[in-house]
Amino acid sequence: MPIPGLAGSPVSGFTYTGLPARVVFGSGTFASVRAEAERLAIQRALVLTTPAQTAHGRAATDLLGDRAVGVFSGAMMHTPVAVTQAALDLARELAADGIVAIGGGSTIGLAKAIAVRTGLPQIAIPTTYAGSEMTPILGETEGRLKTTRSSPDILPEMVIYDADLTLGLPAQLSGTSGINAIAHAAEALYSRDANPVTSLLAEQSIAALARALPAIADRPADRSARRDALYGAWLSGMCLGTVGMALHHKLCHVLGGTFGLPHSETHTVILPHAIAYNAAAAPEAVARIAAALGTSENSGGAAMALYHLADAVGAERSLAALGMPADGLDRAADLAVANPYWNPRPLERAAIRDLLERAFTGTPPA
Repeated sequence: MPIPGLAGSPVSGFTYTGLPARVVFGSGTFASVRAEAERLAIQRALVLTTPAQTAHGRAATDLLGDRAVGVFSGAMMHTPVAVTQAALDLARELAADGIVAIGGGSTIGLAKAIAVRTGLPQIAIPTTYAGSEMTPILGETEGRLKTTRSSPDILPEMVIYDADLTLGLPAQLSGTSGINAIAHAAEALYSRDANPVTSLLAEQSIAALARALPAIADRPADRSARRDALYGAWLSGMCLGTVGMALHHKLCHVLGGTFGLPHSETHTVILPHAIAYNAAAAPEAVARIAAALGTSENSGGAAMALYHLADAVGAERSLAALGMPADGLDRAADLAVANPYWNPRPLERAAIRDLLERAFTGTPPA
């Protein structure tokens, strides 16, 4: 499929939707949270965190002052509906009129789940590179199944990016979180909805993250690398929010929602294999991914570059190491093809089962 706006290709007709979010980016920008709450007319903010990030929650309430009414620190991976209900009960008890979410995709996902049910405005303050804060997409888990939906009501109104808040993110988690962000940009390049704007954003995102993540692995306190990674994550989130995703994201939703595998680590394991699966069907897009990673399809390709990047940041490269049961691979393959969705290469159950086997053992991508 020709991708509009790729080098060497004429630009043809396309559709692009810009998302109406306000962004403040830099270092020390966390301090602006009260001013941003005032801008949104939030007078009774409920602050959301995970149990591990209660210190960030307390810092947010201190900065908000009398505009904060409480903290809910129970955000969990994959946004379980039961956790959302508990947070909703607290928001109603406290008469909250806005949400401030500080953390990674789990916390920001919870804020989205509350907002879409209540209409409350959101301020998102990401501390990882997940990119969820820039998307109108919500993934929720109930009954061991993860489902997604999209709505303008899900998109946070305001995002504060503060590179200083990522300095405490462990180097290995920084790496997997960043590769998760690369996945958004990579699939945007061969998306059915690809257009010149998101293609340029995706290329810049991949290049910034590929440059930053090995530096963070070597020097976790490198502020310049942290800013580059956060910038790349922002761009990847814009891609994720404006074009559709494909096989990679479907597989990760299946593995995370059904088998409880950790989010960013699962993306890191699956991405090289998903890119390899789609390479022949989307050669221009995959060549652009390879170029952004600093390689070429003739020298090992995008899939192998991503496989080696995972190693460079100290990440696991097998599903087995993440706790995936071997007897779950057939069910994962079945679920991956159960509901039709667009992908550049047709969905072939046997080939996807082989992909999952290679990912399970940590074998390099085919």
